[in-house]
Amino acid sequence: MDTGKTDVPALIRAYYGAYETKDRATLESLVGEGFTFTSPYDDHVDRAAYFERCWPNSKAMRRFTIERLFDRGDEALVQYELELTSGIRFRNVEHFRFEAGRVREVVVYFGSLPKSES
Repeated sequence: MDTGKTDVPALIRAYYGAYETKDRATLESLVGEGFTFTSPYDDHVDRAAYFERCWPNSKAMRRFTIERLFDRGDEALVQYELELTSGIRFRNVEHFRFEAGRVREVVVYFGSLPKSES
């Protein structure tokens, strides 16, 4: 039975999974037309700017390990550790908002400083 409720944890896992597998088409299908992205380097960039500026970083990303995921309604907070292909790891927290089953907004809060594999 379809309750119409967005499966927020599944969407978030698919979002990070698209970066791990370098699957831009999947990421584009998850991100809505009115999408905005904010980080310490980006201030409410739109969908086109996000794919232009942020997607190329996927080449350096190996794995996202979700450490905490709290969702309520159509929003969530996620703490993850990101491992780069270089072996460097660091943590961030991201706030997601969803609309009509797609990602509407992501706000990134940078966490720990990068640590090498050594």
